[in-house]
Amino acid sequence: MLAAAIIVFREVLEAALIISVLLAATKGLPRRNVWIGGGAVAGVAGAVVVAAFAGRLAEAFAGSGQELFNAAVLLTAVLMLAWHNIWMSAHARSMVTSLKNVGAGVSAGELPLYFLSVAAGLAVLREGSECVLFLYGIAAGGDNSAAMLGGGGIGLAAGIGVGAVLYQGLLRIPVRLLFRVTGWLILLLAAGMAASAADYLSQAGLLPGYPPLWNTSMILSERSITGQLLHIMVGYQARPTVLDLTFYIATLLSIGSGMWLVAGRERRTALAAS
Repeated sequence: MLAAAIIVFREVLEAALIISVLLAATKGLPRRNVWIGGGAVAGVAGAVVVAAFAGRLAEAFAGSGQELFNAAVLLTAVLMLAWHNIWMSAHARSMVTSLKNVGAGVSAGELPLYFLSVAAGLAVLREGSECVLFLYGIAAGGDNSAAMLGGGGIGLAAGIGVGAVLYQGLLRIPVRLLFRVTGWLILLLAAGMAASAADYLSQAGLLPGYPPLWNTSMILSERSITGQLLHIMVGYQARPTVLDLTFYIATLLSIGSGMWLVAGRERRTALAAS
């Protein structure tokens, strides 16, 4: 029961935190609950399908199918989040104005929320499929099914609860700072996903493997609650390689540069108009 609770909590927590940040980052946009919620539901359905065919997936591509699948999911999510952040950098000013004026629409145009639907769905797909596989492994090991279901329910509730707490905390941030804070959170989320994708590509043999540059497990283990939270939110790794850091920094610089360039152009346009 305890093992099931911990596994489900860890997997649900990652998806819940990502969805909470996406919801906070799109506060005030019409139908954002429908798109992001729909993506999450699709992710759950996809996770069940992936888990059902996990054996065939693992055997594909010379036994590296699961690693390649995980890397593809993560890199696609990175692209979705990158596009969202760059779009927000261009339209954040008008959105802040809209939110301050009740009933006003977003004058700068609507964010194509299907991008965030895909990002939310991919987060749930990856974590959900891993969750199902882990629980299947526990059941195969002879654990009591009732106890496993009870532990899974506890882990599910706890993971969603932590995500809800984060969401409520983000909503307490003043409107003028909300999009900036969530933008940075999404930037760090994307960088962490890119580093994890690099690990999977290395495990699949598509990228070279490197020894860890350092090991901070004795100070802060990734298995601890704090370590898990930092891993999800900022991409913390106790034993990063040069490949992980390269992907992490490259993602930060690429998305950050795009945000800076677009925001600068938006400021110049606003000044010229005034």
